[in-house]
Amino acid sequence: MPVNRNALIRYKTIDKCLQNRYRKWTLEDLIDACSEALYEYEGIDKGISTRTIQADIQMMRSDKLGYNAPIIVESRKYYTYEDPNYSIINTPISEQDLGRLSEAVEMMKQFQGFSHFRELEGMVQKLEDHIHAQKTDSKKVIDFEKNDNLKGLDWLDPLYKAIINQKAIAITYKSFKAQQENTFTFHPYLLKEFRNRWFVIGSKNQEKTIMNLALDRIQKMEISQADFRENPDFDPETYFKDAIGVSVSSNVETIRVILAVSNLHAPYIMTKPLHSSQKQIGKDRFGIIISLDVQHNFELEKEILSFGDGINVMAPEKLKRRIIRRLNNAVNWYQTDLKDKAMNSAKRKLEHKGFSILPTVYTKQEIEKIGMVLAKGLPSDKTYAQRQLLMTIPELKPLLLNRNLTKLIETISPNAFLIKSIYFDKVPEANWYVSWHQDIPINVKEKIEVEGFSKWTFKENVISVCPPEDILKRIFTIRIHLDDTDEANGALNVIPSSHNMIHTPESIQEITDDRPTICCEVPAGGVQLMKPLTLHASSKSRSQKRRRVIHLEFTDIQLPKGMEWSENLTLS
Repeated sequence: MPVNRNALIRYKTIDKCLQNRYRKWTLEDLIDACSEALYEYEGIDKGISTRTIQADIQMMRSDKLGYNAPIIVESRKYYTYEDPNYSIINTPISEQDLGRLSEAVEMMKQFQGFSHFRELEGMVQKLEDHIHAQKTDSKKVIDFEKNDNLKGLDWLDPLYKAIINQKAIAITYKSFKAQQENTFTFHPYLLKEFRNRWFVIGSKNQEKTIMNLALDRIQKMEISQADFRENPDFDPETYFKDAIGVSVSSNVETIRVILAVSNLHAPYIMTKPLHSSQKQIGKDRFGIIISLDVQHNFELEKEILSFGDGINVMAPEKLKRRIIRRLNNAVNWYQTDLKDKAMNSAKRKLEHKGFSILPTVYTKQEIEKIGMVLAKGLPSDKTYAQRQLLMTIPELKPLLLNRNLTKLIETISPNAFLIKSIYFDKVPEANWYVSWHQDIPINVKEKIEVEGFSKWTFKENVISVCPPEDILKRIFTIRIHLDDTDEANGALNVIPSSHNMIHTPESIQEITDDRPTICCEVPAGGVQLMKPLTLHASSKSRSQKRRRVIHLEFTDIQLPKGMEWSENLTLS
């Protein structure tokens, strides 16, 4: 039960008197001592009644405050402690109080990062140690969501002070999407936590648009000399009312979102609404129908996706298409998770047969991204082929060398590096048939006469030469298919196990007449592995389907006597 300040002063005064065993204390003596203490500490000069002190003694004797004071009366007149060593200040903390203190300490620990907490850190540590000593064997009964490894908490206090003191800040920031960091003046208005991440809300430079910055993406920060610019239109009480999360846009209209929720998930949605605007507008044997009036932002999609197959977007159509697309991308990602077994099998086939196929290396989303970068970066005069592709469009490299392809290359040859990159885009009217051949020429930086290298050619600023057979055997090709490729639109036909030597025109004719061939049909997002000496030829196109292929060559050896590969790119 709560104790007021005056009563606590009286308890402590009575306790001090009863500890003094060199004097005998009557009830009148205790009344006088308490009256003097109240006047000294609180300036109260009105007297204290006998009933009040008697009630105080009874309260101290009881366990209501946890004192259980052993107050006795001797000779029917004098008050004292039966235990000469007793004092209320030595009373152990009750279990109930320990529980409350534990919860208070846990709550205070949530404010790490603020200077106010640093001033309290010593006190909190002492409380924690005391509580632990009092209840060593007990378990905590409250646990706050926290992430001790969260970055950016060091910025909380300086940002808090900047907001309180209305100071602009010079901030260096790098978002997850940015290629490099950016420095600008920022006017902070509010600190906000969402899903255990901290954000600062404010405006940038001289712009009036409100934006949010994640504290874990701040690189540097200091107080700016620029004047702080207030925004009278920003009201933290209403700014987030139409949005889930922290992404709010002043030029995005609120939409009516209709969601069907399965019976399994309905209780969770109803007891913890997705948004304050949530309403139940329907119910059937399959579940409930709810509506939300919110902005369409990233957090809304993330919230819906977090329920997996438990929520179906009924309206609006644009949001429904977005969720379907993201769910399909998620499934496609699982489908393209290349296992070590599949890669090792592809490596063995490459070594023994000269070729192999892996149908799921890139997701549909990755293929679309590669296609967009190609369309934007290719010269307009290139109709069907671009040599030295990664030197022309370097931003393609991280897209092509995704996790799957990088692991595949390292499985085949741990020290491999790229030596050739070509893009083929054979539109239907440009499709052609190529007779049986081997990919013998390699590309080098300059012509250097070396024994065993012959047939120098120069085309489109590329210097090519035919190397010795031992070098060709250390090369392997990866052909990335951006479109479905089959026999009808020019897929490669190959002759298995023809990759062990350089063939003459006569032996090629003999082999192709006698041996069976295989058509390498590869779906979009798949790759074909091939040794350069494998005999291959494009099938005759009978289809109008587009066929875009990226041809990459790799090796793990350098050229002899000062010769250099025209392209030499590591996987990192």
